[in-house]
Amino acid sequence: MDDLLTLYTEWRTEQPVLVEQLPGAGSNRVYYRFADANGDTTIGCIGTNRDENHAFISLARHFSSKGFPVPKVLAVSSDEMCYLQEDLGSLSLFDAIAEGRKAGGRYSAAERELLSQTIRQLPRLQFEGAKELDFSVCFPQAELDLMGVMFDLNYFKYYFLKPSGTEFHEVKLEKDFQRLAADLLSEPSDSFMYRDFQARNVMMVNGQSHFIDFQGGRRGPFYYDLASFLWQASARYPDELRQQLLDDYYAAASALRPMPSRSHFDSRLRLFVFFRLLQVLGAYGYRGYFERKRHFIDSIPPALESLRQLLENQELPYPHLNQTIRCLLAEKTTSHEPQTPGSLVVRIYSFSYKKGIPEDESGNGGGYVFDCRSTHNPGRYPEYKHLTGLDPEVIKFLEEDGEILRFLDSVYRLADAHVERYLERGFTSLMFCFGCTGGQHRSVYCAQHLAQHLHQRYGIEVRLCHREQNISSVIHAN
Repeated sequence: MDDLLTLYTEWRTEQPVLVEQLPGAGSNRVYYRFADANGDTTIGCIGTNRDENHAFISLARHFSSKGFPVPKVLAVSSDEMCYLQEDLGSLSLFDAIAEGRKAGGRYSAAERELLSQTIRQLPRLQFEGAKELDFSVCFPQAELDLMGVMFDLNYFKYYFLKPSGTEFHEVKLEKDFQRLAADLLSEPSDSFMYRDFQARNVMMVNGQSHFIDFQGGRRGPFYYDLASFLWQASARYPDELRQQLLDDYYAAASALRPMPSRSHFDSRLRLFVFFRLLQVLGAYGYRGYFERKRHFIDSIPPALESLRQLLENQELPYPHLNQTIRCLLAEKTTSHEPQTPGSLVVRIYSFSYKKGIPEDESGNGGGYVFDCRSTHNPGRYPEYKHLTGLDPEVIKFLEEDGEILRFLDSVYRLADAHVERYLERGFTSLMFCFGCTGGQHRSVYCAQHLAQHLHQRYGIEVRLCHREQNISSVIHAN
């Protein structure tokens, strides 16, 4: 925050009179609204990834140079970790059409016009915006390719399908994923693919649509953005409105470039809608099931309903994927959450081998015992003999030496895989033990860090016991 405030002060030559943090959404980016003495406002952003920031800054400047309605970039820090942009206000298209959404999709003529206006502008951004664009600035990749498609499909598999408990055949599903990816990538990729084109990323300024949050864009097929916008799970667009908006898009796009026949357009779009819904469910699963963000959990039922409607009359040519999705939909008619992460309790011990391995109080008789004695021992040095793995001096010794970090990297990979499987299967108890010579330095350090790692990543309850130090604590589930 200090760097962003400094950037604002240098750019404005005065400090703001008001600083307001804006509500967060799905990313780790943090936004602030600054106001000066005249009431003029500016948006400041602190990003966690320099390349992602660079993508937004570069794309915004490119689109601005073409006169597109996007926020102007006003100032950028030297390391590009924070920047200032034009304030487009607080009214998104999603908010502007809220009444129609609350009415179950009965949108007024004014709301329909806002949607139509927005969809008619999209081809310009996609086709004209792609001209003279340096796609190498895009994050995390310049173009939608096989790796990107498979990443999204596996995201769905690991963060939604597996936690749901739905049974499937790994090899058959993988083959269908590859067929789907090949079909998606057979379409021309000569346009700018916004990637997250949805009503929340359109701001209304004096009744006109402006576009934000395009930093994940890249070269790719134009169908993806249509699927993202018109099949946004929570929007509840009725079929007749969706068809009208498709007609609006097709007419606007045809004015800019030759388009495929309408029958080809419709069939290819259906494929991208299917892909987009799987990708969205993967994101909702991660943000909802694992990060426990309520908004994303609440978004799962309408996304599943959209998937159900898509497959209602015609199956796609991926037999095992179709079968798996139908099983998923059947199992999700009453429940939209897997076993809650809070139901799993992980017990972690540090101990001395001289006094034996800790007993498993749960009665499961499972878990892991890791021997830390292969790593450099601080206890061999007089200055550390009366300290433990919780003391800063010992922590610094172990981390600067580095052996313990490499050791823990392997432990983390094994522990993560085991915890994820236990969460999927609804198990309630898992145990990890770290032993060293005296149960004082290395084992204490490892137990403490694994406890913090598992809690931060999965939000589960961790019961930590440094047995030889007579220290116990509980990190409660989120």
